[in-house]
Amino acid sequence: MTSTPNSLFRHYLDSLIQRGTTRASLTEEARDVLRTWYVTAKKGSRAHSPSSPSSPSPRPEPQPTKTPPPSTNPELFPEERKPSSSITLPEGTMEDKLQYLRDLAQNWKPARDLNSLRDTMVFATGNPHTQLMLIGEAPGYYEEVQREPFVGRAGEKLNQILKAMGLSRDMVYISNIVKFRPSLPNQRTNNRAPTPEEIEACLPIIMHEIQVIQPKMIIALGGTAAVGLLGEQGSVSSMRGRFHDLNGIPVRVTYHPSYLLRSDNPREKRKVWEDMLAVMERMGMPVSEKQRGYFLPRE
Repeated sequence: MTSTPNSLFRHYLDSLIQRGTTRASLTEEARDVLRTWYVTAKKGSRAHSPSSPSSPSPRPEPQPTKTPPPSTNPELFPEERKPSSSITLPEGTMEDKLQYLRDLAQNWKPARDLNSLRDTMVFATGNPHTQLMLIGEAPGYYEEVQREPFVGRAGEKLNQILKAMGLSRDMVYISNIVKFRPSLPNQRTNNRAPTPEEIEACLPIIMHEIQVIQPKMIIALGGTAAVGLLGEQGSVSSMRGRFHDLNGIPVRVTYHPSYLLRSDNPREKRKVWEDMLAVMERMGMPVSEKQRGYFLPRE
């Protein structure tokens, strides 16, 4: 029998499991390959599915245990990214409107009905009067515990990036598209990325956050956040290096801080830093020669 890349990869994963390995690091390119395999397999399963629908299987107990697959189906993301008309912001101050969105997010029915997200809502942190907004994908274990975005190791890395820019957490506004930690069976500290269904369900909240904050610049942290916000299908490597437009607001896509935790390669750090330099220049922030030289190869 001829071996395929998929079968070889499964055999490799089986060998890791047999050796007791429970985690494996992936490059962005490897993630792109896995996404491609998944989409291809999903299309193939639809093409060979019977014409008559099968009876739905009983929902497992206890709830929630459903774990949606890491789909990247572009059809789930509409081209337009406008705030939903189903949310009407109240009159009042910026803080009043954000508090309204916070309360709304707590029991946001489109998200809760998915039965694939955990119960603790994590809203946002930082200065709502800022010109710079940073948006990630979803809270993880540490964010769920502290009820604040980006507080784990990825949050520490983000703090370092902001410090190198001459900023701090209380000078910017930090949020996630999905306000609840995506669930997994028997979940402890392990996390997963939100699915397009989960992002689409939560999108109205973050779009209204953007409407309230009215930032001059948005940084999308990671491919999941970028695809969700922009409605464009692609990897971080294909979307970074230029500015995108979200309802008239420039958006810079860069790698998620957790990606830097998995890579000690100065060239990868330089890519993120070049995105930050572009943001600083676009916003008219001062940039020193020392800052321009961060993570450049030593001569």
